[in-house]
Amino acid sequence: METVRGAGVVVTGAGGGIGAALARGFAARGARVVVNDIDADRARAVAAEVGGVAVPGDASDVVPAARDALGGAVDVFCANAGVAPTGGPEADEDAWAVAWDVNVMAHVRAARALLPDWLDRGQGRFVSTVSAAGLLTMVGSAPYSVSKHAAYAFAEWLSATYRHRGLRVHAICPLGVRTDMLTSAGATGELVLAPTAIEPYQVADALFAGIADERFLILPHPEVAAYYAGRAAEPDRWLAGVNKLQQKVEQLPTGPR
Repeated sequence: METVRGAGVVVTGAGGGIGAALARGFAARGARVVVNDIDADRARAVAAEVGGVAVPGDASDVVPAARDALGGAVDVFCANAGVAPTGGPEADEDAWAVAWDVNVMAHVRAARALLPDWLDRGQGRFVSTVSAAGLLTMVGSAPYSVSKHAAYAFAEWLSATYRHRGLRVHAICPLGVRTDMLTSAGATGELVLAPTAIEPYQVADALFAGIADERFLILPHPEVAAYYAGRAAEPDRWLAGVNKLQQKVEQLPTGPR
């Protein structure tokens, strides 16, 4: 793919799951890849596998070190790191703060650091791993649902604001993906996400198809488009359906009480 061949690419949260699949996919297409993860050992392992450079640490401030590792310029930034704390309004302040910081503000900080150079050059590509929860919702996790809605809104705003100046933005919104995050969702994840879960490499493949078509919204699960349309057209019917799912979750032995 000529669009990414030779490009300097940063992938956050790339020590496993979707992030590692993205790093592999970009490297296989000839990109120079920086692998970022809070877990330094996992970052180094993936970097060694793909012939990239590991820049471990917090995704919120990775841009300066990643730029240096790439010889001065970042061409593609994949804001992929994410967290999914459970609970609703009762979840503690720290859980809400971490979800907001990792799922939203890390994207904002990266864009703040990258936009001046991208706008000056008239080109740049920002990839946001959002989740279908950003278009719909996710039972059992208000912090995740709310922060992912915000992540989608920020990606949408970037595209609407800067596309005429050469910025290309992609929002990846899968349902269940077979990653550690799905495993950590326990019985709720098994009921809600596991039946249609796909492999991380399929998410990466969907992104590269979207890049080839220059599509903003990347749906590795195509059925999400119909769910999203139904949510907009008939919100009460859609909410009633999600509430039925919530009731099923509450009937699980480990469901909320």
